[in-house]
Amino acid sequence: MASSAALVKELRGKTGAGILDCQKALQENNNDIEKAIDHLRQKGLAAAQKKVGRETKEGLIFAYIHPGSKIGVMLEINCETDFVARNEEFSALSKDLTLQIAAANPNYVKREDVPEDIIAREKSVYEGQAKEMGKPEAAWDKIVQGKLEKFYQEQCLLEQAFVKDPNTSIKELLTQKISKLGENILVTRFTRYQLGQE
Repeated sequence: MASSAALVKELRGKTGAGILDCQKALQENNNDIEKAIDHLRQKGLAAAQKKVGRETKEGLIFAYIHPGSKIGVMLEINCETDFVARNEEFSALSKDLTLQIAAANPNYVKREDVPEDIIAREKSVYEGQAKEMGKPEAAWDKIVQGKLEKFYQEQCLLEQAFVKDPNTSIKELLTQKISKLGENILVTRFTRYQLGQE
């Protein structure tokens, strides 16, 4: 089944995938745009996963000052080549990430960065809350794990919902960009400054 130029254009607009990939995805999914999007996402995710772990020695330091000059963010984001580091899409991603940090105020890049003593303290608090609520002891562990997941989603940049698209996490956004740009991308570190706060 041939896919029309209009469908290919629509699919490209929604996914950023190449023309041939869009044509193939539409053909394999009977010109169903939604199925073709899922197909491309699955392929992109698989391709992106292969790139994770590759060395990232290039990149940039990106700075953002929020309007009103009360919040500022500095971000180090790495990629594999200078070519991608100078790419407009990479710069746009860097800006989106600094906006995210300014708006959502994460404290860590990823869950593995959270110190063990902080996790232990949070677990202790959540267990105390479960006791206070009169929950049965058998349910405490599940309650603690659920609250810990919510803590990670609030405190870790990669776990947060993207402020521009709450249905997408920052980790998913990075995976999309890795797939599109063809290189591994890592958020190494960031600093968020807020006027009057240490």
